[in-house]
Amino acid sequence: MKSFRFKQFTIQQDKCAMKIGTDGVLLGAWASLEHNPFSILDIGTGTGVIALMLAQRSNAELIDALEIDEDAYEQAVDNFENSDWGDRLFCYHAAFDEFVEEMQEEGMEEEEKYELIISNPPFYSADYSSGDAKRDQARFAEALPFEELLEGVSLLLSKRGKFSVIIPYAEEEKFRYLAADHGLFPQRITHVKGTPDSPVKRSLLEMSFLEGKPEVDELIIETARHQYTPEYIDLVKDFYLKM
Repeated sequence: MKSFRFKQFTIQQDKCAMKIGTDGVLLGAWASLEHNPFSILDIGTGTGVIALMLAQRSNAELIDALEIDEDAYEQAVDNFENSDWGDRLFCYHAAFDEFVEEMQEEGMEEEEKYELIISNPPFYSADYSSGDAKRDQARFAEALPFEELLEGVSLLLSKRGKFSVIIPYAEEEKFRYLAADHGLFPQRITHVKGTPDSPVKRSLLEMSFLEGKPEVDELIIETARHQYTPEYIDLVKDFYLKM
């Protein structure tokens, strides 16, 4: 599958180990833009799909994306340039820790910090193997440990900013514990289930520097094969062609 067409943009993904998946699209559609962010950072952009979804959904003037894999980086750049929002999208070819260090060295002022940071981080453990080394590299939690992700986010996020992320439900408690160490607390949590009877598989988390009781809800994707729930359709209908 070379390309993936959405309603307002097309993603080429032949060079990317990580193809378009439900997680990325869910996160790109779910992330709150109520605070009208001026600047957005997408960590580990892959094909660039989340950054493109946010360009479609928002008026953010600066949408930066970060990608460590060279082939994926080149693909994201092409996808950005071939979209209607190329002038607002920029991709850096760098590891997250390098990027954070560089920003710190330049002495980021508060007004230069990002108002929305978003990430669909690679999260399989090191003993996982799909038999495709490149795909595994894209997936390994070793490529971006949660601790490193959260520390970097805490340094780059503006005081009123929001951080949106999708992680395995099994990792949620640990992730929240680590986040609190960096002054980040959940505002909104959505637990994602494939079907009404299946266990919760993913946690969508929106975090900020404000401590309080998070809003928690549940999202079920389908009731039977390809029978999508009204809630899921409502979330992704602006993107998927057949919704």
